[in-house]
Amino acid sequence: MEVILLEKVSNLGDLGDQVTVKAGYGRNYLVPLKKAVVASADNVATFEARRAELQKVADEKKSAAESRGEKVSALDITLTAKAGEEGKLFGSITVRDVAEAVNAAGVELEKSEVRLPEGPLRELGEFEIDIHLHTEVNVKLKLTLVPEE
Repeated sequence: MEVILLEKVSNLGDLGDQVTVKAGYGRNYLVPLKKAVVASADNVATFEARRAELQKVADEKKSAAESRGEKVSALDITLTAKAGEEGKLFGSITVRDVAEAVNAAGVELEKSEVRLPEGPLRELGEFEIDIHLHTEVNVKLKLTLVPEE
């Protein structure tokens, strides 16, 4: 399936690229989320007419993500959790907990933007959490887990 990308998509292409994707990926993900349109002659002409407008919107999204990234990287979040003698948590800290803590600190963050590649945190200590705000904007968040008194 040939599609025209309406925004930059990781591991696929940039705004305006015509790429071939599997039919299900295009039909079920890219087109419904308005990340791409099917590459027909009419859509190619429409896209070329709107290219400047779409580029401006993409640049605004990137600059907004960069400003949020500066706010997030400046934060130093401390969470308390019940833990045993050896520093193991009773339970775990998930992406939802991290997102809620950042939102409570006054910075807007979705749980889908938090990256925990090794899974939920299960020990006390200091961690650097990856935050993926945009395809080109990734920042680190300092998170400290301390035991409840």
